[in-house]
Parts: sequence; C-alpha cells; structure tokens
Amino acid sequence: MTMPKEDTNTMRALQGLENSSSSVRLQAALAVGTTQDPRFIDKLIERCAIEPDFYVRDMLTWALTRHSSSMTVPKLIDELRSERAQARSQALHTLSKIGDRQAWPAITRALLTDADDEVARSAWRAAVVLVPEGEEPELAGVLATQLGRGERETQLSLSRALIALGEAIMPTLRAAMMDLDPRVRQHAIATERLLRNPDAGFEFAIEEAKRIVALGTTSQER
Repeated sequence: MTMPKEDTNTMRALQGLENSSSSVRLQAALAVGTTQDPRFIDKLIERCAIEPDFYVRDMLTWALTRHSSSMTVPKLIDELRSERAQARSQALHTLSKIGDRQAWPAITRALLTDADDEVARSAWRAAVVLVPEGEEPELAGVLATQLGRGERETQLSLSRALIALGEAIMPTLRAAMMDLDPRVRQHAIATERLLRNPDAGFEFAIEEAKRIVALGTTSQER
C-alpha cells in the first residue's frame, strides 16, 4: 500500500531532524514550522534537548512557536524538570518566545538560581517576559541573589533582565550596592548605571563600578 503524500512528507521531515548534516536538520525544522502539524511537537521538543547546533536549535524553537501554545506550553513545562541542562535551557528559551503567561508558575526559584549558567540565563529572560504585573519587585529580589555571578556574559544577561523590570528594581539594587561582597556591589552599581544610561555599554559600566568600589563609595554618593 502506498503512503499518502502527506504522511510521506511527515516521515521525511521527522527523519530530516535527525540527519547528520546541520543544514539538513535546519531545513527540516523550517519545513516542520511551516507545516504546523501537531504530530511534530514531541519530536521538536526532543530534538531541542540534544541538538548541538545553535542555529538549528533556534529554528526548532521557531517551529514550536508556530504551533498552538495550548499544546506546546504544557510539554515545555514538563521539560523544565529534565536532568539535562540543555533541555531545561531550551524549554525556557522557547517559553520566553511563546510568551504565554500561564507558564509563569513554572519559572521557579530553583530555575532562576540553577547551577548551570545557560539554564539560569534562559530562566532570567523567560521570567521578565512572563512575570505578571505587580510581581516585578519580588522577581527582582530573586534575581538580585545572583548579582556577581559568573563571567561578563552571564553578568550582562542578569543586568539586562533586571533592567527590563524597570524602576521596580531600584530598592533591591540599592541594597545590593551595600553588600559585603565587592563583586555583588560592582555588578549592582554597573546595572544601575546601565539603567540610567543604556548607551554607556556594560564594559564601561562595570569598569566604572570597579573604580567606585575601590574608592569605597557607592553610586548614590557620586
């Protein structure tokens, strides 16, 4: 018996997602997103967890955003409990792109403070997109516990997430500027500088913050 053309195309796309060539996988993800067949959702999420190529992962996320959020969001939330860091990170990234606030309760403190930097960064980005109105100060408080964490790229991600919350972060930032840990103080001051002057750039802000901390002053005193 001959397979219907639609089923043949489905099988070809599913096989393409597992091809050894990243360009073939990229084209398969594009085709799946264009088709918007619910039968692809599980496979797309499965591939997100293990796909090594950044551009293919981004296309997998795009393909998932093309499907109904009522079908994708619950499955992506399930992925947040995965032991595989990439599965958690990519699910968070995809949830941030979908923007369905029903996912907010799944953005837990554990994810916002995840030991894996990529997971934490994805959680920060998702949180500022999904946070309900009025809960920004509480989120800022959790994010502030991560000030001083990691290298420049991680610190910049956290600063951007905090800044996206607007003026709600200021009480938390002021407290962090007085922290006993100089890395926390530096990061808090640099974040405040970027909030006030977005064009300054993170490198300039962090170097200025280092000077302020070295001089023993705070941002407000200058």
